[in-house]
Amino acid sequence: MSNQSLLKPYISKNLNLKNRVVMAPMTRSRAVNDDHKPTDDLQGIYYEQRASAGLIITEGSQVSKKAVGYINTPGIYSEEQVEGWKKVTKRVHDKGGKIFIQLWHVGRMSHPDFHDGDLPLSASDINPDSKSYTPSGFKDTVAPKAMTKSDIEQTITDFQNAAKNAIDAGFDGVEIHSSNGYLFHQFFNGTSNHRMDEYGGSIENKARFFFEVLDAVKEVIPEEKIGARFNPSLNGIFGMTMDEETIPTFEYIIKKLNDYNLAYVHLSEPFNDVSDIPYAVTEIAKHFRPLYNGTLMINAGFTQETGNEIIDSENADLVAFGKLYISNPDLVERFENNIKLAEWDEDTFYTPGEKGYTDYPAVTKEQLA
Repeated sequence: MSNQSLLKPYISKNLNLKNRVVMAPMTRSRAVNDDHKPTDDLQGIYYEQRASAGLIITEGSQVSKKAVGYINTPGIYSEEQVEGWKKVTKRVHDKGGKIFIQLWHVGRMSHPDFHDGDLPLSASDINPDSKSYTPSGFKDTVAPKAMTKSDIEQTITDFQNAAKNAIDAGFDGVEIHSSNGYLFHQFFNGTSNHRMDEYGGSIENKARFFFEVLDAVKEVIPEEKIGARFNPSLNGIFGMTMDEETIPTFEYIIKKLNDYNLAYVHLSEPFNDVSDIPYAVTEIAKHFRPLYNGTLMINAGFTQETGNEIIDSENADLVAFGKLYISNPDLVERFENNIKLAEWDEDTFYTPGEKGYTDYPAVTKEQLA
């Protein structure tokens, strides 16, 4: 094995990974069936091809019918979906890989077309003024329904059931998607959460829903099989606008997670230039590493070189790669042998079928020689 830090094993009290290269969760919209389930001949092959990663995190998978916001995305709430995922996890495990599923609720980043005309749910009835990818194409988002206490309680149960289903499907763990402007992030952010009850106002209240879900999930699966993802400096995307409490909110959350025995915390560097935002942090891993005692994963725009550098700096333990994994199923082998990376085809990111999904070739034996 190469002496690159990315390619060294990572062993903690909760994780035993053959390398520090993680396949990041990415929506690919290939679950084109009435059951919204993964299939052996598409998702099964796709993830199997990438099993040399230290860890695979699947595409976001909705925890209920109310959680959906994009066409052709898989779920983890039905028996048919569990059976579909069983075939995926078996393929990955047979290749010596490990795989977590990302549990997802998009909140207001949805459209009534997905919900028989009903409004999507969120912290408050504030339109993100964005687009939802519906069966009829992109449509403008609408003002969502502010979640009632009953809605919140049902969603907590949905995440708990989804986590149990994930273990039944053979996953090594779950990642709670608390990032990128989706449901939990909508509660964290003061511009999307105007609630006056116990789920709004103070930093502690805005984080309450996430921790209630985390506590419910750890009732049905071990804490060490749970990860959580956050994007502290998200700004100008999906209606998210940072304010003076944004970073303190995430600092509170990350510090509080030291009280849990999680598999990891997964953070994203800024998706766009936030250097002119007075409330933003431009170096997420460097800022949050001192606040968290457990395994820290970082993503967003890393290369082989910068991935090794962030681990060498001890500002992160694991690096998640997204688009590079779309076009390089054997990313680890390419890193190890310093082989040129294939370019991705953005036109096929969300289209049905094999093209741009399972047809990217691995390097040949001659290239590895």
